[in-house]
Order: sequence, then structure tokens, then C-alpha cells
Amino acid sequence: MSTKWWQNEIVYQIYPRSFQDTNHDGIGDIQGMIDHLDYIQELGVTMIWVSPIYKSPMVDMGYDIADYQDIDPQFGSLDEFKVFLSEAKKRHIKVIMDLVVNHTSDQHEWFKQALADPKSKYRDYFIFKTTDDGDVPNNWRSIFGGSTWEPVADEPNTFYFHTFAPQQPDLNWENPALRQEIYQMINWWLELGVAGFRVDAITHLKKDLDWASLPADGSDGLVSVIKKGQNRPGIDVFLNELKQETFDKYDAITVGEAYGVPEKDLKKYIGPNGYFSMIFDFSYMNIDVLNTDEWYRGRSQWTVKDLREALFESQQVAGQVHGTLANVLENHDQPRVLSKLVPDKHDQTPTAAKALATMYYFLPGVPFIYQGQEIGMKNFVRKDISEFNDVSSINNYQMALKDGYSKESALASINDKSRDNARVPMQWNDSKFAGFSDTEPWLGMGNDREGIDVQTELADENSVLNYYKKLGQLHHDLAWQSVTTTGDFQPIDSLPENVIGYQRILDGQVLTVFVNLSHELAEFDAHNVGDRLEKVGDITIDNDHVKMAGYSAVVMGLNAN
Repeated sequence: MSTKWWQNEIVYQIYPRSFQDTNHDGIGDIQGMIDHLDYIQELGVTMIWVSPIYKSPMVDMGYDIADYQDIDPQFGSLDEFKVFLSEAKKRHIKVIMDLVVNHTSDQHEWFKQALADPKSKYRDYFIFKTTDDGDVPNNWRSIFGGSTWEPVADEPNTFYFHTFAPQQPDLNWENPALRQEIYQMINWWLELGVAGFRVDAITHLKKDLDWASLPADGSDGLVSVIKKGQNRPGIDVFLNELKQETFDKYDAITVGEAYGVPEKDLKKYIGPNGYFSMIFDFSYMNIDVLNTDEWYRGRSQWTVKDLREALFESQQVAGQVHGTLANVLENHDQPRVLSKLVPDKHDQTPTAAKALATMYYFLPGVPFIYQGQEIGMKNFVRKDISEFNDVSSINNYQMALKDGYSKESALASINDKSRDNARVPMQWNDSKFAGFSDTEPWLGMGNDREGIDVQTELADENSVLNYYKKLGQLHHDLAWQSVTTTGDFQPIDSLPENVIGYQRILDGQVLTVFVNLSHELAEFDAHNVGDRLEKVGDITIDNDHVKMAGYSAVVMGLNAN
């Protein structure tokens, strides 16, 4: 298999609203992104994914787009974004943007026109239905809770469709004219110089056109929209056309947010001629909850063995189709990994953060780092629902109360899983607002911050931050670059249940990773693993016998050439 230009990238996700405020309004901005490009480069990062900065009313924090070809003034201007692209390029860093084409904002001009004139062409850019009895067309539940159908003011018995929030009407991909408008917009950004896109909610484009109700799966009498509006037959027509009309023309990198892709279809998505360069590995992202739609229902009793099996299975399946995965521990939609995958707060240490980093960094595919992950940021604890911003968190809290949960138990669940955990301001130093801003931030700070900030960690050679820098150096080390980029993946069996171990193998080179993801000592035998390249915590290797303290990790390299 030939190596693609993007296979050796390291990607850093910026959530601009929470990254760096430079104009004293408590909201991060483009200039703040520019100011920290050197910092990002020092992590070994070669590509930045910028979460949405398009013009938006911010109901879903920018994933409700009101203008695809303009920057929201709270972040800056299009000219400032061009400067960001230019400054990143000087540092050999490429930039990808979020592509949100399943839906727009209800403030988008297309939707305004669709409401203003039912006979305009824009009515068919979205999905409207009229019923005879005034009831909603079906019993589908939106991903953010409640019906997927919203009544249209001044039009009796008429509704529009939304997979997510009511303020995010779905685009009608069955309409060829709408699709062409989308392609023109995408190509405009590629002409501007972006390297590609992280493609949001892409498996939702196709809906079952029978619009039929299904048996309810919840106490609200509704059924998850996922059963009728995700990975449906016929989506391949849209995704093939999208690729041909845009990405292929520019050799763009594309990272699909492709929840729920069936194993039999994976080759279509990320095979050599797949719709996307790669998709995110979400196999374990919700391992901590019982129900991904209604996560207030509590945490699951997952084990390290469950995590290991999920990780390895997705990698092996991707390998079978010669596809690439985007490997993540965190993103803007998930709580902090240290809090999620290390259950005991006493174990949520810098050592554990480094062990988690080691676990995923050398898997086949491209490692993604979410801002703050590289310093080991943790979840917050909020005392009242009024302290939350995230629409999904607030909806889950309200659903929990309706289902009879107490305020205390509902709030505990929201604290554990809220997307706001990832969206608190970046911690640059230990000042009141963490060097993010000199004024009250748009979202309250994290409250477990001691020793967890860039300034403190830069001065500590054993910090999480400096460890991420070492991982970046090893990833780009010419002596090991080929094996980390294209080496075969081999899980290591017969390890203790709390140890995750795998190898990457290529032309006589072997990279071996062991991670003890528990607080208990682990012992096992390991043969022909070579020399220690990086380690975390207390580890001894004597005559091929390995002893690993709790939350320790090691990367070994063997060069038989």
C-alpha cells in the first residue's frame, strides 16, 4: 500500500471559544490561536483541527451555522483567519476545519427564506412535512431529546425536521440543487488554503423516506432517530458524490465523524478508495455510560479488558480493509479522559495521564490531541444545572428529572459526562482565569487545577506536557517513523487483564507498548522487545520478566536490521 501524505500527521484540536482570549471579552479568538502556534508546534503537531468559527447564534456552540462562508465576529474576521492559515503554514502546520452539512442554524438565510415563502426553492433545501391531524409526522426522538419535528409558526399542521436541536434544521440531501450549493462552499474553503475537513455527523445525511414510526424505546413514547436516520441504505450515493465533487479535486484530508458504521461497510468509508481519509475510532468513547442517548441513566461497569478488546477489534477491522483510523482520547463532545478512564480520583495523577497517552499514541492511524489533554486536564464538579452551557447536558438533566431521578443524582451524571468538561477555558497558568482571559470567561473554570497548567508544566521535565512532547519526537523520529506510520498491528495476548499491550512490526523493526491501566502491580513475561524508548512510572524488566506499577507504561524498540 502506498503511503498517503497525511499518514504521519499529529493533529491538535483547538476549541477556539476556550483556547485564548486576546480582546478581553471572555471568549477565545483567532488571534489567541495565532499567539500559541509555537506552543502547538513544539508538541510535534503538524496539523490543527479548528472547531467551528463560522457565523452562528451558538445554540450548539457553532455547530449551528448561520453563514458557511464567514467568521463569527466574536472570534475575529475572515482576514484574521487568513493570517492564521499563513502563520501556521510558516511552521509547517496544516489546518482543517469542521464541515457541518447535515444541518444549518435556523438563522441561516436559506432557512429564513424557506420559512418566509413556502413556494421558494429554499423550502426544498430542508425537510418540511404537513399532517392531516396536526400531530407530528412520526415518533422519532432527536439526539438532544424531544421530537425531531418542530411546528412551523403560522402554518398549521406543518413541521420541519431536526436530528439535533430544534434550532438546527436538517438539510434535504435528496435535493441535487442543495448538494451543489454545499459543494461550491466546500471548494471555496479548499481554494482558500485549508487542507481538509473534520466532517461532522456525516452518517445522518440519509433518512428513511417512509418516515414511519417505530415502537417506542423510552418512557417518552419516542424512538431514537438513529434507527431511521443514521447509516441508512442509499447514503453511499451522497458520500461518493461529495468526495468526487470536492475532496478528490484537492487531495484534501477528511476525517469522518462516522458513528455506527457497520463493519461490512467500513471499506467503503476508509478503504483505499473510501469516502474519507480516515474516521474517528469511537469504539470506546462511550464505554463509561449505559445509554449514549440518555446518559443520565448512569455509568457502566466497564473493565480494562473491555477497553482493550474495543481498541484492538476496531484496529484489526480497519487493518483488514487497509483503512486508517483517527485515534482520540478526548474531543469537544467528551469528558476528560483522565476522569473517564481512571475511576478512582486518587489515581487521576500525571502518571496516569501519561500512561493513557502512551496507550493510544502508537496505535495504527493518526493521533489527535484535544486542547488541555496534553497537560492532563480533569473534569469539573458543578453544583447546579445553571452552571452548565451545553444544550445536551441541560436536556439530559431535564429528561432525568422527568424520569423520576433526584436533582442530586441527575446532576452527578451530568457532571460525569457533560461536554462542558472539555470546553472549560484552557489552563495556561495558575492565575484566577488561568491565563485564558483577564475577565470572567464565557464558561466557568475547571475546579481541579492545581499543578495542571502550561506554565507550571513547562518548568517540570517530568510533566504531562513534556511527556507529550517526547511522544511527538518519537513519532517523528526517522529511526522509527516508518513502523509507527505503516507497521503491522499485533495485539499481545496472555497479559494480565489490566494490561494493554500491542506491537507495531515492519521490516525487522518492532515497537512494543505496555500499559498497566490499574493501580495494582502487574507481572508478566515479554521476550524480544528490545530497548526502552519511553517509560512512565515504576517498571523493571529483568531476564524478560516485566513488573509494572499501577498506571505505568513503557514503549520498547527492537531493531533487528
